[in-house]
Amino acid sequence: MRPRKKDRHLPACVYQRHGAFYYVSKGKWMRLGVDLHTALLEYASIVAVPENGFPALVDKALPHITRDVSASTARIYTRCAGILKETFAEFRPEQVTHGAIVQMQDMWRERAATGNHLLTTLKLIFQWAMDREIVAANPTLSVKRLPTGQRDRLITWAEYQAIYAQAPDWLQVIMDLCYLTGQRIGDVLKIEYGHLQDNGIFFEQEKTGKKLIVAWTPELRAVVARAKKLKYSVKSVRYVVAGRAGTKRFRNNVWRYFKQATRAAGVDDVTLHDLRAMSGTEADREGKNATELLGHTDAHTTRIYLRDKAPKTVSGPSKPGKKSA
Repeated sequence: MRPRKKDRHLPACVYQRHGAFYYVSKGKWMRLGVDLHTALLEYASIVAVPENGFPALVDKALPHITRDVSASTARIYTRCAGILKETFAEFRPEQVTHGAIVQMQDMWRERAATGNHLLTTLKLIFQWAMDREIVAANPTLSVKRLPTGQRDRLITWAEYQAIYAQAPDWLQVIMDLCYLTGQRIGDVLKIEYGHLQDNGIFFEQEKTGKKLIVAWTPELRAVVARAKKLKYSVKSVRYVVAGRAGTKRFRNNVWRYFKQATRAAGVDDVTLHDLRAMSGTEADREGKNATELLGHTDAHTTRIYLRDKAPKTVSGPSKPGKKSA
């Protein structure tokens, strides 16, 4: 940085223009005040950002907001916390305003899911800070979530069978368990033999912590019977669909094998999570309670999963005093 030729009494990056003092960083001019004393105090608070700034707040809040959530949710919050620290690196908490957050959201409009994850993480951070009187308000509450395109891919039964035919025996068991129970892949991989109860399979959902039992059906019993016949390098295993050494299978490996099976079957745009949507949709078609099966707390969330777009047959009312035929 070359030496100043004027305003040598001012700190680095501080300039006087049009009767006010400004701090300039990365091409942005931040107004400090009209008198030197006020400007210097504001400047001091800005350069103290590493100790008192928003990134420090994130570091304080992160252990608390990730404490009682699933491992997958904690990974999302941690990744988003890193992005937020970089985005608001030079901000103090009170400078992260509604407008600043909206500008951040605008940058993620093409990746709306990530943008909404960032907003959720930011909301939790500010709520934690509010509860401890570190900040006076939560600026995220007035910010709208980014609109996301609802996924409407519904696997047909023919596609399911085509993928199934290309899958190894252990993956076939996993596919059937995902479909017949409607649970997330992480929860299916966690099924232990101790979870097989007289009335069904017990689940404690990793994402929500909700507990439920999926009742036995002849098909579900048959799948578990097939799982017991899978071969392992150890005599006894804890998990219904374990890895070769009897340990819990890694989710990423299961996804990889499923992707290989979809490619071999020539079925495009399919994920393991679509099996959960397929399960909920079919349960709804059969008149069963898809909300309870999927473990949702409200029907609105379930409607996001249901992918049967065919028009439903409904009945209108009859005239008063007349009996319907």
